[in-house]
Amino acid sequence: MRMAMPKQKPKTTVFSYIARLPLLLLAVVFILANGGAQLVQADRFDEKINAINQETAVKAAKNAQLGAEASSLSNKINKLQVEINALRDQINQYIHDIKKLRVQIKEQEEELERQKDILGQNIRAMYLEGDISTLEILASSHDLSEYVDKEQYRNSVQDKITTTMDKIIELKHQLKAKADEIKDKLDDKQVVEERLASQQAENNQLLHLNKNQQANINAQIMENNAEVAQLRSQQAAENAALFGGSNVVLGKACDTSNGDTYPRPWCSAAQDSMVDSWGMYNRECVSYTAWKVASTGRHMPYWGGRGNANEWDDNARAAGIPVGGTPRAGDVAISNNGYYGHAMYVESVNSNGTINISQYNSQLTGRFSRVYNMNKGSLVFIHFR
Repeated sequence: MRMAMPKQKPKTTVFSYIARLPLLLLAVVFILANGGAQLVQADRFDEKINAINQETAVKAAKNAQLGAEASSLSNKINKLQVEINALRDQINQYIHDIKKLRVQIKEQEEELERQKDILGQNIRAMYLEGDISTLEILASSHDLSEYVDKEQYRNSVQDKITTTMDKIIELKHQLKAKADEIKDKLDDKQVVEERLASQQAENNQLLHLNKNQQANINAQIMENNAEVAQLRSQQAAENAALFGGSNVVLGKACDTSNGDTYPRPWCSAAQDSMVDSWGMYNRECVSYTAWKVASTGRHMPYWGGRGNANEWDDNARAAGIPVGGTPRAGDVAISNNGYYGHAMYVESVNSNGTINISQYNSQLTGRFSRVYNMNKGSLVFIHFR
């Protein structure tokens, strides 16, 4: 259908080229079939389908954007979770350290009370001994050394208990100061954790809204696709009615059983992957008809890059090649309907004025097909020489 132009595929359906016959032909077909029923304008489906497809493309692009945003939000949420987990580990360690310090402080407090009790007992003992005069202590001692030992022992016990109490009190203060420091850190970490958790909750909410938007757009896309499928079904039904008594025979690429001799490698390569000798993409209608004309020894101009099938008749007139409304065997039939139009090769003309044609890509799949007993309708015919 097209030449070596930008690779945008035609949006028409299997029978849309043939469906684009003039209103007069449609009236004749349906007057005969339905006694003058309202004219069927099958081309109207193409506009609706194209509009829906464009809307779907916009929605798909929006969904892709939402998907990227969702991915970014998920990454943020995951990073926040990593930070929260690290903070919770620190918080748990702080809580453990505080519990441990509290146990140690309690132990030191108990030890302090015990030492105070010991000190009290010693003080009472020393007090009682203090009621005895130095002379009496000396007299009760066996000798002077025993007296000195008792005095030194009493002083030593008192000093030791006092020192121990001082150490215990100092350790208790240190432990409490450390516990307070860790408590402050714990409070700070908990504040940070709350902030991160708030950010995470906000991102989760945004992600939830994002997913809802994606689900809503996906539902709309599914509705569009269903509507397109319904329109194509209606279009196919109406286009099928336009064939009248014609018969379509489909073939495959490089399938010679149906008379397709379109040469390799054009017929075997992927559609639109090569450019033929006339500057047209392979397995398109214009490439096939250009080859058919040239294969019969007639001159086929190089029309690559000069338009689609619906511009061929204008190209022919400009080149001095006759164009008319009466088909002849060997002509190229041109439908000017649709965005690209369609080119077909006239294999023969029947006695009742219908034509038998061969073509490529009528179903937009790059396949060869033949149509028998097709009404010429508003087709124009290029009489290549």
